[in-house]
Amino acid sequence: MAQNNTVSEKTRVLIILDCSHSMWDRWQSDSKIKVTQKVLLKFMDSIATQKGIDVALRVFGHLNKNSYGTRLEVPFEPNNNYKIQSKIKTLVPNGDCTAASALSSSLNDFPTVSADDRNGTQARNIILIITDGMDDCDGNICNVARQVQMSGVIVQTFILGIGNKEDFQHSLDCAGKFTYVPNEEHYTEMLYDIFRISEEEARVVVSVNDETDHLLEATLPLALYDSQTGVVKYTTLYSIDSRYTPDTLIVDPLVTYDVTLFTTPPINLKNKQFKPGRVNRLNFTVEQGSLRLRSDGQRTNYPVPQYPVLIYQHGSNTILGSQLLGETRNYLTGNYDIEVLSSPTLRLENVAIISSTATDLTIPTPGVANINKPKVISSGSIFELKDGVLNYICDLDPNKINERILLMPGEYQLVLKPQNSIEYKKVKTIRFLIGAGRTTVINLSH
Repeated sequence: MAQNNTVSEKTRVLIILDCSHSMWDRWQSDSKIKVTQKVLLKFMDSIATQKGIDVALRVFGHLNKNSYGTRLEVPFEPNNNYKIQSKIKTLVPNGDCTAASALSSSLNDFPTVSADDRNGTQARNIILIITDGMDDCDGNICNVARQVQMSGVIVQTFILGIGNKEDFQHSLDCAGKFTYVPNEEHYTEMLYDIFRISEEEARVVVSVNDETDHLLEATLPLALYDSQTGVVKYTTLYSIDSRYTPDTLIVDPLVTYDVTLFTTPPINLKNKQFKPGRVNRLNFTVEQGSLRLRSDGQRTNYPVPQYPVLIYQHGSNTILGSQLLGETRNYLTGNYDIEVLSSPTLRLENVAIISSTATDLTIPTPGVANINKPKVISSGSIFELKDGVLNYICDLDPNKINERILLMPGEYQLVLKPQNSIEYKKVKTIRFLIGAGRTTVINLSH
């Protein structure tokens, strides 16, 4: 399986810390803010030498009493661990909650261009919100979180809720992956879990089986989209090696995916999640047959165009693909409508494609209408006559005294108007037949 995308080597984690007035309330061994400072300081020490992770700090509720402000206190930069610890030590809860405002401002905190970007490796951007959930003053965090996720900048938002469980009556699941922290011991463990997950990869084995449950011997494009943003994250080509072994795809476990296998028509799987530390299996069952379009083999003394053929799912106006005469292509089992772009258009409806079966369709060879015109004929039109109904085909060229027009076999009507005549009674109609591979001469000089 050829893969042109890999999980990012660098992860950026923005910590958004609640420093609203309620963080003075007692929890466990001390106030919420003191417990948080102790846990975070120890945690920052443990990851100081860890490569591949950059950390920044945004705080809200700490600027002034009754203030709803938020500020990026320590931006993403090399060796900023000491700055983050120093800021954490000096934080004093002072204002009210602005979680939604802090989250909205966070998009500007992540670098847009870096050395990693220039080298073709996009960093994974993650947000970690630590809050006691008590002062949800702006109450708009769900809408803001949706906008942040749809921006495509953020891979995932995690929320750690500290304090009393009853303070989280309003679920924060809408804003990200919410986890309630029951005590100080779990506080540290959950921080480690989030940072560990942010570094991990998920391994996915893609298996495409036929109707007999054997691996399909084919090469098929495969795409994984972020199910929230609709933006493609990975594209690859499915195939199997000579030992009939599928390859392993490496993806980001933080993203929920919509997966498309580009059969005709495509097969779609929605909301697929892949866990790190295990082999995830992504299985497709493909039941398909083949369609071959060929000419009826009539010999002609004139060149026959290679008409394009459009393929539709039966009853749909959406084009699934195109095919040329002589080509054989695979389609999922089902019924299809086929349109040959000849003159006139030939439409074959409800053609059945059967599993593991080749369907042959024979397309008639067009015939030729050889039209000889006198100079007094200034204009005319050709119509197909089918079941008593006229279907317009084309106009004659008034500048030519002889025209050769390729037409599919059938019955036609030619409508002619003499030069400079405006009288209806002088308009003539001529019916004629076109046979496959045959020339029909229409002499208008007599």
